[in-house]
Amino acid sequence: MAEARVETFGVALEAGGLVTAKTYAATKTMSRMVLAHGAGANQSHTFLVRVAGGLAERGVETTTFNFPYTEAGRRAPDPAPKLEACFRDVIGAVQTRSVVQGPIVLGGKSMGGRMASHLAARGEPSIAGLVFLGYPLHPPGKPERLRSEHLSRIEAPMLFVQGTRDTFGTPAELHRVLEGLRAKVEIFVVDQGDHSFKVPKRAGRTEEEVMTAVLDEIAAFCRKASEPG
Repeated sequence: MAEARVETFGVALEAGGLVTAKTYAATKTMSRMVLAHGAGANQSHTFLVRVAGGLAERGVETTTFNFPYTEAGRRAPDPAPKLEACFRDVIGAVQTRSVVQGPIVLGGKSMGGRMASHLAARGEPSIAGLVFLGYPLHPPGKPERLRSEHLSRIEAPMLFVQGTRDTFGTPAELHRVLEGLRAKVEIFVVDQGDHSFKVPKRAGRTEEEVMTAVLDEIAAFCRKASEPG
């Protein structure tokens, strides 16, 4: 597959300030995604770059961006309302800039995915679907502190990509809280994968094989979620 063409641009925030975004262009766009980074790294992290580039190669035009705190070089995440507002502004910028129109899939790594789910639960329009790369169901070691109540208010289809060794929540834990939701839910299990889908050598699979399977699954979900009707 050819390497995706990347376009960097600034997004003016309604609350003031500017964040950097990058669109990984697909040769033949079949769907679009806005993908948010996790709490501990910005959009330049190897994991997010790999996902965005890999999805673009599979026909998913993918836009990543920095939240205000990472744009400013800070380590502590902004409060959730500020993160959500930034995410919303980026979606608006993508809708304005893109030659392809229609609903957009929202996604994110860990915290970024949780912010996407907050927008969907509040009725953000034109969401084709949601993709969660390691959903942070609870803080590590604190399974009683669930971050799932709002998921019942989401109507868009959801794809959870979750490793069986994820300390933020295993696929089995997700199954228990996702049962009975009105939205269509899929869980793609990364056997022996951690929060970033890394598997031990004993798993018998390379990192490349794992990520290829993950990206193929996400691309298929995005295409299906973006189909009219």
